[in-house]
Amino acid sequence: MKTLYVEGNTFLHRMSSRVKLLCLAATSVVLFAVQSTPVLGLLCLASALLYLLLRLPPKDAWARLRPVLLTIIVVGLFTLVVDSATQAAVFVLRLTSLMLLAATVTATTGIAEFMDEVTRLATPLERIGLVKASDIGLAVGLVIRFVPEVLARYQAIRDAHHARGLRPRILTLAVPMIILTLRNADEIASAIDARGLRGHK
Repeated sequence: MKTLYVEGNTFLHRMSSRVKLLCLAATSVVLFAVQSTPVLGLLCLASALLYLLLRLPPKDAWARLRPVLLTIIVVGLFTLVVDSATQAAVFVLRLTSLMLLAATVTATTGIAEFMDEVTRLATPLERIGLVKASDIGLAVGLVIRFVPEVLARYQAIRDAHHARGLRPRILTLAVPMIILTLRNADEIASAIDARGLRGHK
């Protein structure tokens, strides 16, 4: 089964998962507070350098970023049309930096570490009766775990279109993607409930 985690021995791999998540959260706040294009450009460059430290093969490194990056570019172009070039640049630099940092964190942190840390962070909310911490950790772990599966399914549908000589279109790609993903989600939910992994009252 595919995973976003990349084996390695960099300082990012050795860093505590809690520190990485807190740094990501703090950096996100800074990114959305800064409006200066040069400063955002420097932050984007620093994020790219951190991502390059993973030393992924170029094809794999690009495959991890492509879906999100293409979405950022499309929305950036829309912002350019309805607003200004400055705001479009701020938007693209801000979200590109966040994407690179998030990709770096998920590549250097195992799913079990993510789940444990999120569960610990959600424990205060459980004490006041808002959520069940273990359910939050499980949900985050499942999202991270199945992102590669969704991307692989998207590529398989595209390849099937090309094999039949069909031109991939948004509708013809989205419909089977949604159906297969929902079917898979239902199967996973049934399996989780059958094993009693979720807390129910």
